[in-house]
Amino acid sequence: MSDVKSPVNRQLAVWIVLLAAAATFALTMGTRQTMGLFLSALNTSTGLGVGSISLAFAFGQLWWGLTQPFAGAFADRVGAGRVLFLGVVLVALGTFITPFMTTTAGLIFAIGVLAAGGAGMAGPAVLMAATARLIPADKRGMATGIVNAGGSFGQFLMAPIAGALMVSVGWASAMQVLACIVLLALPAAFFLKGNPVQVGAASSAPPLATGAAIRQALQTPSFLMLAGGFFVCGFHVAFLATHLPGVVASCGLPTQWGAWSLAMLGLFNIVGSIAMGWAVGRWRMKSLLSLVYATRAVAVVVFLLAPKTGPVVLVFAAVMGLTFLSTVPPTAGLVAKFFGVGNMATLFGVVMLTHQVGGFLGAYLGGKVFDATGSYNWIWYVDIALAVGAALIHLPIKEAKLPSRAVVAA
Repeated sequence: MSDVKSPVNRQLAVWIVLLAAAATFALTMGTRQTMGLFLSALNTSTGLGVGSISLAFAFGQLWWGLTQPFAGAFADRVGAGRVLFLGVVLVALGTFITPFMTTTAGLIFAIGVLAAGGAGMAGPAVLMAATARLIPADKRGMATGIVNAGGSFGQFLMAPIAGALMVSVGWASAMQVLACIVLLALPAAFFLKGNPVQVGAASSAPPLATGAAIRQALQTPSFLMLAGGFFVCGFHVAFLATHLPGVVASCGLPTQWGAWSLAMLGLFNIVGSIAMGWAVGRWRMKSLLSLVYATRAVAVVVFLLAPKTGPVVLVFAAVMGLTFLSTVPPTAGLVAKFFGVGNMATLFGVVMLTHQVGGFLGAYLGGKVFDATGSYNWIWYVDIALAVGAALIHLPIKEAKLPSRAVVAA
């Protein structure tokens, strides 16, 4: 990459950044999304109750979101490398010490502060901004889809590994092995070091001061509606990531079905992420988001009415996987479209915060409702209503129409 102006070297630099970002997301997201498998074991080991343990997971959802605007603001100024390095180390540390925690406060610290905070620092706000700055505007959708698919591939890969480790070496050792695997993401910090603006395409406009950028965004109705929809996405995603193994167990199915249901979420999220990355260049992003949320509502209704067998659970997980994180490319794309890429890490971090407020409620209320009723049905009913609302709230967003295909071809 000595001559970054060369088309070949520029393309190589793009792919290196994309693969580094996707691999980082694969390892951090893959580890976080398998934690639901350990909920029952943690409950048996500590005797704290599903509700108390769910509080630690829920706090992690919230803290993951809270760290992202600050991590994004830091990355906007100094580049992604330092932020990613520290984030990966914290994920590994928090995951490794979790088996030693025997109180709710200890679990909140390990899972909710260290691991979740580190995953937030090495999360989509920093990774999506790093790729968006490097890639031309007409290719950003596919680029963010590739990075997003990395996280999905991580879940697909790590969930069966975690399940196999739990059977072979026990849940505590399994969690610590996962912590060591996360450290494989550290080299990505080297490839993403420095200020991404200097590496690739120039920003459409110089970045604003962090406070000014946030104030401008909060005064934009379309941004607020986008954030409201992402709140619903967080509720849905966190509930599934935390409680889908519990949902499977409540259907009377063995643990392996829970692990494979998480794996199916990850596998089909790869398809959904890549497909959405392709679609955002062809249809308006707000319409695609409405379609995703409407699909979730319909899928949950069908699942509640269907017999609860292993194949049905896997089909449901596959459909949910198609919509699981496919909201990220169009959401990130709309943020860049509204405000440019100069402050994208910060502003997408703000949107991610609303996502994780929803995530906190989805993870926590899932456990509380199950403790109170012995069933997840009421959470599913809330999820359906929220998904319908999210499908509707995106329709008034002001997004310029895409140019006709004839104009694009010309």
